[in-house]
Amino acid sequence: MSGESRFNDLEPLLERVSKPIQYVGGELNSTVKDWHVGGHGPGGEDLTARWALMYPDAYEVGVPNQGVMILYEVLNERPDTLAERTYAVWPDMEALLREHHLPQLTVDGHRSIRDFDVFGLSFSTELGYTNMLTALDLAGIPLHAADRTDADPIVVMGGHASFNPEPVADFVDAVIVGDGEEAVLATTEHLLAWKREGRPGGRTELLRRLARTGGVYVPAFYDVTYHADGRIAAVTPNDPAAPARVSKHTVMDLDAWPYPKKPLVPLAESVHERMSVEIFRGCTRGCRFCQAGMITRPVRERSITGIGEMIERGLQATGFEEVGLLSLSSADHTEIADLTRGLADRYEGTNTGLSLPSTRVDAFNIDLANELTRNGRRSGLTFAPEGGSERIRKVINKMVTADDLVKTVAAAYGAGWRQVKLYFMCGLPTETDEDVLEIAELAKRVIETGREVSGRKDIRCTVSIGGFVPKAHTPFQWAAQLSAEETDARLLKLREAIRADRRYGSSIGFRYHDGKPGIVEGLLSRGDRRVGRVIEAVWRAGGRFDGWSEHFSYERWMECAADAFAALPPEAAGVDVAWFTTRERGEDEVLPWDHIDSGLDRDWLWDDWQDALSEVEVEDCRWTPCFECGVCPQMGTSIEIGPTGKKLLPLTVV
Repeated sequence: MSGESRFNDLEPLLERVSKPIQYVGGELNSTVKDWHVGGHGPGGEDLTARWALMYPDAYEVGVPNQGVMILYEVLNERPDTLAERTYAVWPDMEALLREHHLPQLTVDGHRSIRDFDVFGLSFSTELGYTNMLTALDLAGIPLHAADRTDADPIVVMGGHASFNPEPVADFVDAVIVGDGEEAVLATTEHLLAWKREGRPGGRTELLRRLARTGGVYVPAFYDVTYHADGRIAAVTPNDPAAPARVSKHTVMDLDAWPYPKKPLVPLAESVHERMSVEIFRGCTRGCRFCQAGMITRPVRERSITGIGEMIERGLQATGFEEVGLLSLSSADHTEIADLTRGLADRYEGTNTGLSLPSTRVDAFNIDLANELTRNGRRSGLTFAPEGGSERIRKVINKMVTADDLVKTVAAAYGAGWRQVKLYFMCGLPTETDEDVLEIAELAKRVIETGREVSGRKDIRCTVSIGGFVPKAHTPFQWAAQLSAEETDARLLKLREAIRADRRYGSSIGFRYHDGKPGIVEGLLSRGDRRVGRVIEAVWRAGGRFDGWSEHFSYERWMECAADAFAALPPEAAGVDVAWFTTRERGEDEVLPWDHIDSGLDRDWLWDDWQDALSEVEVEDCRWTPCFECGVCPQMGTSIEIGPTGKKLLPLTVV
């Protein structure tokens, strides 16, 4: 029967899998609603909107995800709507589900995904695409949107990866770009209106109604044509309901959306054991590599009082003992000093700790750090200079000097910290071996300074390196990616440089990823519709959990890509993995995501790319005149920042 719980079928399998608790549900603040909560119309029409929400990774990664948690709560607040969650199942559970003919289930009501009206997936990284195919297949939903019937849910994609949805265009019915809070409610309204009218025109008509809003992309309503050399000639609507360009959604008043009000408390260990509050959304620092900063413009701050209310309500609802103040650069909040001081006052003498997971070198100060650690907790500090040399930091618009970094860590070591973590990238545009080797010199200066100011020898510094992957809607969307072989060779030289000096080598930790996962991520992040056949081939060859090193297989991706691209028409003979990754694009090339409107002016992005090549820095428009990125006039938005002048009053803590 539609919507019935299948837990009795699932329960006997739980003792046969690792971490069975992740499939059980029933977390504090989770919700299970009646299947017919919205009732029926006079003609017996079903008037309930049902969403299955998936973060396509393991429970431990997905359950603390803010995006899914917010949408789950926003939808369930509607009396005529129910939302349940599902996560990627591990291979041991996948095998048992197939053996016992059980579908992909939600963790809340243990209902089949295929019974829901909408199957919504939130992708913060492209490496979850194969997990989506597993879920679709287990649910009994045809992989290809073209093969689905009115009996199948509408498969909707969101999250940061949706700013280039083309690699999965064959598998999703619709794409919501940008902020989801208002968008999922508007989509729900269209769904219920269509149901009330007796579902006229089937799923195609519902998709047309969504496309007409201008903020939902329906890939089936667009045709892609190609030049003889494999480049895209045009992306053209083939249905009158489809706009030429699809606009992103932007929530302007964050105080009006204080979610999650009752955060989920995981049953099993998760990657973030804390309550998190997003203190502002958007970033205008202008780091040229950072897709998140570009696509979430403009900056919108939560008020200090709004943040305080969310924290107090969330702590009471969860019992967590740590609060993460989230944003892309949390210390940039205009009232961060008053906020941290007020929170430290409020929770002094309790077990409640505060953390800023994201801290810029030039926004950090020791007063801020001391407020965060006033209750005695002192976690490690992480800073992200990103580039090793002054020159490369100008290229990426990361306006931090070596002296800035050394002064900041000196203050930290002098105030009692013993460990800092420094995050850099390898493979940035115009980068040379010398730029990367300067990371070793910088780390040595950090250790030396720490020893001087603290008078101790047990000072530690961890250097963590990530491979640079060019992303859509950034100034680097045209850039060539460094090959895996060149990345690995450069990192080997850096490791040798760090280890060579015995005075510092044992005090510097070195963590890095090899270049291979970055090439696959690059293929998926800047690919077009032709990459979809690669994703499907990898999945059919056993690809799962590609974001996990123990499950990732570079060889599988490369073999499947070679076969898939070899099957393309003869005129696309030059299209291969390198064509999508290590090839630089020209100004006039049609990019696969050009019809997705992030609000950023394409000419501005190109000019900023030229500024990068000329090593020209650009100021942050939050504090300086506008640099005409295009977002505010195009989207009818504006930067929303304080100070409000309000203070965070202490509460009586029980």
